[in-house]
Amino acid sequence: MGANKNRLSHLDESGNARMVDVGDKLISKRAATAKCEVLMARNTFNLVQKGGIPKGDVINTCKIAGVMAAKRTHDLIPLCHPLPLSQIILDVFPLDSNKGLEIVATVKTEWKTGVEMEALTAANIAALTIYDMCKAIDKNMTINNLRLTYKSGGKTNKQNLTNDPVK
Repeated sequence: MGANKNRLSHLDESGNARMVDVGDKLISKRAATAKCEVLMARNTFNLVQKGGIPKGDVINTCKIAGVMAAKRTHDLIPLCHPLPLSQIILDVFPLDSNKGLEIVATVKTEWKTGVEMEALTAANIAALTIYDMCKAIDKNMTINNLRLTYKSGGKTNKQNLTNDPVK
């Protein structure tokens, strides 16, 4: 096991890409949370908060986009397994500076492999949706700090991966 411990799970013995075989793994409850921020001008932030963006309701649209993205992660990331997702929660919070939004995506399943990629994809696509809906007004927005902040289930069980409180 020691020699294989550092081997990447998506590479075979010859270094070729492969989907990980999860056939012998036990089914367990698994969850993951990912976060990112969309930074924008204060005027753009105010318009989003008031529902004044011409393309519509930015917050609810990005939540729907994030849910849809989590469900399609296996179509976007070549070696991801299709998973039976049991819950996808997208929350959007104003940053303390009132110059942006924090996106928090939590995904849950009861399966043989984790949902980290689904949570990261959900947060990222939600952020891209905000960007798309606001880009006509604010060309200087940035999407920052996409990261996995929590995971549970499988061998490692619960891990708070940052100092962020688990929501």
